[in-house]
Amino acid sequence: MTFAIDPGPLDRALDHACARLEESGFVDALWARRTDVWTTDAAVQRKIADRLGWLNAIETMRPQTARLRAFGESVRREGFSDVVLLGMGGSSLAAETLRTVLDSAPGYPRFCVLDSVDPDAVRAAMDRAQTSLFLVASKSGSTIEVAALAAEAERRVRTAGIASPGLHFVAITDERTALHQRASEGAYRDVFLNPADVGGRFSALTLFGLVPAALMGIDVDALLASAQPMVEACRTRDPRRNPGLALGAVLAAAAGGGRDKLTLSLPDALAPLGPWIEQLVAESTGKDGKGIVPVLGDPAEVAQGEDRIVVEIEAGGPAAPGSRARRGPPHVRLMYEGLGAEFFRWEIATATAGFLLGVNPFDEPNVQQAKDATRALLDAYASERQLPLPEAHVTIGDGRITLSAAARSAGATLTPSVRDLLRAGDYVALLAYLPPDDPRFTPQLQRLRSAVAGATGCAATLGFGPRYLHSTGQLHKGGPNRGVLVVVTADSAEDFPVPGQRYSFGTLELAQALGDFQALDRLGRRALLVRLSQRDPALLQQITETLA
Repeated sequence: MTFAIDPGPLDRALDHACARLEESGFVDALWARRTDVWTTDAAVQRKIADRLGWLNAIETMRPQTARLRAFGESVRREGFSDVVLLGMGGSSLAAETLRTVLDSAPGYPRFCVLDSVDPDAVRAAMDRAQTSLFLVASKSGSTIEVAALAAEAERRVRTAGIASPGLHFVAITDERTALHQRASEGAYRDVFLNPADVGGRFSALTLFGLVPAALMGIDVDALLASAQPMVEACRTRDPRRNPGLALGAVLAAAAGGGRDKLTLSLPDALAPLGPWIEQLVAESTGKDGKGIVPVLGDPAEVAQGEDRIVVEIEAGGPAAPGSRARRGPPHVRLMYEGLGAEFFRWEIATATAGFLLGVNPFDEPNVQQAKDATRALLDAYASERQLPLPEAHVTIGDGRITLSAAARSAGATLTPSVRDLLRAGDYVALLAYLPPDDPRFTPQLQRLRSAVAGATGCAATLGFGPRYLHSTGQLHKGGPNRGVLVVVTADSAEDFPVPGQRYSFGTLELAQALGDFQALDRLGRRALLVRLSQRDPALLQQITETLA
C-alpha cells in the first residue's frame, strides 16, 4: 500500500488524531465490532452494530460469485440490448462507478443507471423497454423514486406486449422489504437479498455492486480479490501505516481545524469514482453541525485556500510527497490499487473520520426531513391538484426566485447575487432538478459555478436532484451552516404520470425540490429556490448571470 501525506499546518492535529486512534484501540474495536468505542448510548450502539457488515463483505460475497457469473452469462445469452439500473444513492453510485471506469465487456448489454425522476431522463433511459432488463435496487425497498421508476418500467414492458414481463426485472434489496414482496408477486427473473447489516453507501463490495458488475461482464472474483490486500492493510494497528486510518485521520484533523473542504484530484480515467466518494464522505460525516464537504472537478482558476485539504489519487507509481503539496494546503497522495481496494480504503477512512469527529457515520438523521416535506406536498397535490408554491421574492423574465429566511437576513437584495451571501470558509452548492449532464443546461451551471468560485475563492459544487438528496443532502442540512444552496427547477414540456399515483414524474420532481428547500429554510440555511417557467437555455443564462 503506498500513500503519502504532506500535513503542512496539520502536523500537530494529525499527531493528536493518530494518538487518539491508538489510545482508544480503534482498529481492534472496529474489526471486533465493539460499538462501545463509538458511544456509551445503548440505542446508538445497537444502530451501529446493525451497520458493520461491510467489514466482512469479501468473505460474505465469495460464496455468491459462481451464482453471479452464471446470472450475468444467462442475461448475455438471452440477447437483452440494455440493462437499466433503477436506484438512488448507495444503491446506484457504485454501479455507476464500475460502469464508467471499467465499462461492459464485449458482447454484454449496454448498462446505464437511472437515478433521476426527471421526465426527460426517464424517457431517454426507458426508450428500449422491450429489449431491456431492469435492475431495481433499493436497500429499504420503499424508496419513492425507485418505486415510481419500477412502476413506469413495468408499464412499458407490459405495453410492449411481453408475454412474461417479470422476466425483464431483477431486484436487489434486503429481505422482507416491500421490493422483495413486489419481486416475488411479480415473478421477477431473480431476487438478490443483500446482508441487512450493510448500509447503502457502504455496500459497494456487496450485491449492490456485484450484481451490476456481473451484468457488465466484469470479473467479480477479481474485483473482490483486488480489495483483499487493502483489507489486510487496514487491520494494521499503527494509524500512520494503515491506509484507511491514515486517510481518515488527516481528513478529521483537517475538518476539526477548519479545513472542511475536501478537494478530490482524480485522473480523467478515475473521475467517475468522485461521486461515489462524495456520497460516502458527505452523508456519513455531515451531521450534528460537523462535516466534510467533498469538491469534485474544482475549476482550475480557484485557489486552494485555508479551508481546503487536497486528496489526489494517482493511477500508477509510488505515492510520494510532491513540491506542489508543500507550497499549498495539506495534501494526500494515494496510489490507485484498483476499484475494490479504493472502495474499501474510503469506507475505512470515512468510518475513522466519523469516530474522530464524534459523529455516527452510519446514520442519516436529516435525510428524512426532505422526504417528509415531499410527502406532505404530494398529499396536498392529491387534494388540490396543484403544488403549493412559495412566494417569489425576485422576478427575472419568466424566472422566479424565492429566498429562505436566512438568505434574506444575510443581505440578499432584489437582485440577489450568490457571492453577496458568502463569507470566508463558505461553499456554494448548485442543485439542479434537470436531466443530469444535459448539454443545454449543464455548461451554464458549470459557468456559474466557476464564476462564483473564481470571484470569491469559495468552494463550489454542482449536484442534480433528486440524486443529491441521497448524497450531499444530509450534509447541506446537518453539516456546518456554511453553505449557500441554490435549488434550480424547470418544468419539462413532456411530462407523464407515475403509474398508480395521482401525480406525474414532473410533479414528483418539483415536490422534491420544494420539499428540500422547505427543509433548508426551516433549518436556517441560506437557500435560494429558482423556478424557471420552461426549459429555456436563454432564460437559465439570464438567471445565472444575475446570480453570479
